[in-house]
Amino acid sequence: QVQFVESGGGLVQPGGSLRLSCAASGSIFSIYIVGWYRQAPGKQRELVATITSGGRTDYADSAKGRFTISRENTKNTVYLQMYSLKPDDTAVYYCNVPGRPDWGQGTLVTVSS
Repeated sequence: QVQFVESGGGLVQPGGSLRLSCAASGSIFSIYIVGWYRQAPGKQRELVATITSGGRTDYADSAKGRFTISRENTKNTVYLQMYSLKPDDTAVYYCNVPGRPDWGQGTLVTVSS
């Protein structure tokens, strides 16, 4: 089963940008849909964005217009480009296949001045 390792998080000021990467341990070519999720302190994990193998994307309302999900099958990697970051975007970000119970370590994004 493919495992995911997230990276690219860090501390950024409000209005800044970050690009998160999700590296898979194997081929993601045949994986129909991959999602980015996040979990803020004291809150439940929520879906941020998804992308299908055909490149169709979908976003949570909080991410529309600011985040872009993409995938590079040749590198077995899924990305989340985030712009205009807000303090409310502070969370641990994870990638996964929807419905899978196992989660990686995630990558922490902190938006603060």
